[in-house]
Order: sequence, then C-alpha cells, then structure tokens
Amino acid sequence: MISGMILYSIATIYLGISFMKDKHKTKTAILGSWKMFRNVLPDILAIMLFIGLTLSILTPSLISSIIGENSGLLGIIYSTIIGSIALVPSFIVFPLGDTLVQNGAALPQVAVLMSTLMSVGFITLPIEQKTFGRSFAYTRNLSAIVMSLLFAWMIGVIMT
Repeated sequence: MISGMILYSIATIYLGISFMKDKHKTKTAILGSWKMFRNVLPDILAIMLFIGLTLSILTPSLISSIIGENSGLLGIIYSTIIGSIALVPSFIVFPLGDTLVQNGAALPQVAVLMSTLMSVGFITLPIEQKTFGRSFAYTRNLSAIVMSLLFAWMIGVIMT
C-alpha cells in the first residue's frame, strides 16, 4: 500500500514537472494514454469477468485435480494445450497464474500454461502464416512449445 502511494506521488511530481516544461506535449501524452487505456479497458474487463466466472465454476479442488501437484505429466499436457489455444498479454497472464497457484495449481503446470499463453498462438496462426510464411510460423510455435515445456521442467526441478 505504501509503495503504491510512493509510486503515485513520484508519478504526480514528474507529471507536474512535465506540465511546467511543456504544457502542450504533456496534454498530448495524457490524452494519448487515456485513449490507450480506453481501448484496453474492455479487454481487461472481459478477462477479469472470464477469470471470475471460471474461478466460480472451477473450485480449488477441481483446479488442483486438473493441474495440481498430483496431476503430473498429464497436468502439464493439459496446461500446454490450454495455453496454446490463444495468445494472451502478460498483464493478464501473471495475475491469472498467481490466482491459479493460490487455488492449488502446481508451479510447473502454471509455468507452462503462462509461457504458452504468451508465446504460442494457434488462434493467430493464420495471420502469422500470411505475414511470415508457413514454415516460420510452425517453427516458431513449435519452438515456443518446446521452450515452455523446458521452462516448466526447470521450474519443477528448482522449485520442488
């Protein structure tokens, strides 16, 4: 709480300094950031709603049975498949990972889920193929899956 107040105070001070140096640039930056926030807000609210609904349906015991400590390799496979479906930005993935761990999910399973959510995107594969070519798109997604599994294994070895 206090560190948040300190950061907000520092940001306010710097905003004041910026406003004193160049009012026009500061107003332009504030308006630009407001537009970006307004554009991202529906996505953030939708994800928060999705997480809330999912956690109300999926009890901690169900989460634990699917990707918990005892789920083992099958839980890692489930997490890899689920995470590979969509490409999700990190500002959504990290709070989701924390929530899953708090509700009984195991670290390696959450690590592979988070990593694949950010780096593998089968939903975006057609666009990636069109832009970069089929070979590159498949190679990139496959290497991202392999690296995510390697990352999960390392988390499992180090943290457990």
